[in-house]
Amino acid sequence: MNKILSNLFEHKSLTREEARDIMLNIADGKYNDNQLSAFMTVFLMRSITPNELTGFRDAILLRRVPVDFGDVKAIDIVGTGGDGKNTFNISTASCFVVAGSGRKVVKHGNYGASSISGASNVLEQHGVKFTADNDRLHRSLEESGVSFLHAPFFSPALKSVGPVRRSLKMRTFFNMLGPLVNPTLPKNQLLGVYNLKLMRLYRYIAQNEGINCTIVHSLDGYDEISLTSPFKVVNTQSEQVLVASDLGLVGGRQEDLYGGDTVEEADAIFDDVLDKRA
Repeated sequence: MNKILSNLFEHKSLTREEARDIMLNIADGKYNDNQLSAFMTVFLMRSITPNELTGFRDAILLRRVPVDFGDVKAIDIVGTGGDGKNTFNISTASCFVVAGSGRKVVKHGNYGASSISGASNVLEQHGVKFTADNDRLHRSLEESGVSFLHAPFFSPALKSVGPVRRSLKMRTFFNMLGPLVNPTLPKNQLLGVYNLKLMRLYRYIAQNEGINCTIVHSLDGYDEISLTSPFKVVNTQSEQVLVASDLGLVGGRQEDLYGGDTVEEADAIFDDVLDKRA
């Protein structure tokens, strides 16, 4: 790792193969927390390249614990987080709304690293017991329309870096990776990103890797479709900028999306939204 860090500090980038091998080593626990922290910090000081992000993705998917839902046309709805907005968990709430409409959702998520309440936090607060058992995951999808995949159960690399990410308490390139490594490789994905540069990077990877996804970003900084400003929607074929009224909705204020200062406050807002009290 010392040689890798020296090269990166000299502004050299990794090939796709080098990035894959490093992530495989992370999955195998070959680096200590100090090395992992330094490695993640490099990508806070300079942009990640398409080859680097794709190579990291290759490794995580190679070592993933696969889950096969057969021909179910499920969708994953997930954001990168890291937008600094501290909203309630909008993407997780959206999963239940979509499931309520009759669609199947296979949600891949984790504890919040750069926010108070990640998908795993809010679901755990509501009594969900995480599992990697295929039968339970299938039963959940059939009975509720949602099956939740707690990322550390399915991706050794994500488990290895969890403590370091939480100690850093800031956005890292793992925020970028999370939405791209759902172990089920769902047939459809709605992915939210925190800036337009990452939107372009996601689109490039989707085009080259054959990922069927739509990518969204609100121009006032949210990794969501937001009612607070125009938002951009892109897929591998097209792109457009829309506003709330294009969806038949009324615009809103940023303060209305604030997620509170504690996990408990965020969960209360989450419940109020789903129960139509907010």
